[in-house]
Parts: sequence; C-alpha cells; structure tokens
Amino acid sequence: MNRQRTPLRHGLWLLVLLSCQALANWQDSLPGAQILGSGEFRKYGFDVYSARLWSTSRPLAGDQPFALELIYQRSISRDDLVNASVREIKRLAGTSVSAEQLASWQAQMHQSFVDVQTGTRLTGVYLPGQGVRFFLGQQLLRDVTDLQFAKAFFAIWLDPRTNNPELRQQLLGAAP
Repeated sequence: MNRQRTPLRHGLWLLVLLSCQALANWQDSLPGAQILGSGEFRKYGFDVYSARLWSTSRPLAGDQPFALELIYQRSISRDDLVNASVREIKRLAGTSVSAEQLASWQAQMHQSFVDVQTGTRLTGVYLPGQGVRFFLGQQLLRDVTDLQFAKAFFAIWLDPRTNNPELRQQLLGAAP
C-alpha cells in the first residue's frame, strides 16, 4: 500500500512545486508592466537603493496593480528595514492606525523582509482588493492579504507627504 502512495505523493509534491513556481516571478502578477519612473534614494550622502515603479497604466491609477522594485546599494539588516518602515507608516498614518495594528504590520514586515546586501533586489507588488506580494529577486517571500497594510506600506514612497518628494516624482514619471 505504501508503494502505491509514493507515486501519488511525488505527484502531489510536483504540483505544489509547480504552483509555487507559478508565483515565483513578480512579473506574472503584473503582465505587460512597464517602468513608470525610477530614482535613487540617498541618506546622509550615501547611496541606499535604486527604485523603479512598474505599472500597466500611465499615469499610475489607484485602482491598478503596480510593483515597486528596490535594488539595494548597501547592506541593511531586516530589523533596520522593518523599523524604518514602521516609523514612516506611523508618521504618515498618525492616529488612524492603532498600536495593535501597527504591531501586527511590524510582524508581517518582519516575516516578509530579509537582510539585504549590495545588489539585493526586493519587489513589492500591490494588488488592489488583495494586498501585497513581496519578492526577493524572482522568489516569492510572502503574500500579505491585508489591503490596509498594503496601502500604508506603499504610501512610504507614493503619498504626497512622503519624506522624499523628489523620489516620489521620479517614480511617478513626473520629474526628469
């Protein structure tokens, strides 16, 4: 009886691996996407990352999916990435986000992010009505189905009140 189950188990594992591969490429979530804009983020004169915003619509529409790709120029720990993101979300959201919700989002980011090195490519794909998918290169790291978190996360770069309005304009294709 175990011999009969072995081919079935192998077949099931193959299906699982193939389905994971289907989500392993962020471009599959955004067929036909093109770069809207790109820019560099520097802090204290040091290059931190290059950013590219991908979308299927020009200009970016709020109800359309998009991808934000960050290519790091230096090593940064996961904890530092999470802490910087939490600070910005808290600054932009103010009292509209509870401490409990922020703590939950911090845990989501901790599970979604990795330590980065020079050349590491992280991409977040915003899917309206669904949430966000985080990719390391072409590998799916995590699918977060909290739409409010997804909006708050991408606001770090795309909200008009962002700390880096020049980068926002570049990403949106509105600046040279």
